[in-house]
Amino acid sequence: MNLTYYGHSCFLLEAGGSKILFDPFIRPNPLAKDVAVDQIEADFILLSHGHGDHVADVEEIGKRTGAQLVGMFEVLAWFEAKGLKADIKMNLGGTVQLPFGTVQMVAAAHSSSMPDGSYGGLAAGFVVTTEGKTFYFAGDSALTYDMKLIGERHTLDFAILPIGDHFTMGVDDALVAADWTGADKVIGMHFDTFPPIAINHDEARAKATAAGKELVLLAVGETITI
Repeated sequence: MNLTYYGHSCFLLEAGGSKILFDPFIRPNPLAKDVAVDQIEADFILLSHGHGDHVADVEEIGKRTGAQLVGMFEVLAWFEAKGLKADIKMNLGGTVQLPFGTVQMVAAAHSSSMPDGSYGGLAAGFVVTTEGKTFYFAGDSALTYDMKLIGERHTLDFAILPIGDHFTMGVDDALVAADWTGADKVIGMHFDTFPPIAINHDEARAKATAAGKELVLLAVGETITI
């Protein structure tokens, strides 16, 4: 399967015959100015919570592609009122079977509200299983002991974790999260977009190596095969 990074916390996963977009925040991100948003295709859009830096491009991409939204009940209800496909409303602990595999919604320690300030339910992350592999997309979570449950219940091939600090986990806590979830490979997200979450890449990689983990820091627009 292929994974493309569009900056901040936005990834496009191509797996199981589907295109799965996570937390699309592209047009407002100056680091993603070269990404052609109008050419991104998606069958599903997974949303971890309602903050603007995770949903900014949902309406545009969702309406153009007809993608099915997947996420917290309140977040999807907000987009459903705007005419998007939002049938797969979830809540914490739930698992859905989709054409490409399974998606379980897990807790994230973070706040959530919609761009207009309305209630966005609870912030979440996802455990996704597709093509025989399982990974954890943490959303904007802080380090939380609940992550140990993921490691006890799943065997992860990799984890996509926030590492920018200030609003989420920093690198140090993310490496603890990787240890608790059993992920030896970490793909970083939620870093460098704004000055408060800028990181030193060399220092972050060195910390990961010292912890026995592989930290992957993708460039915006970069695609890797996992």
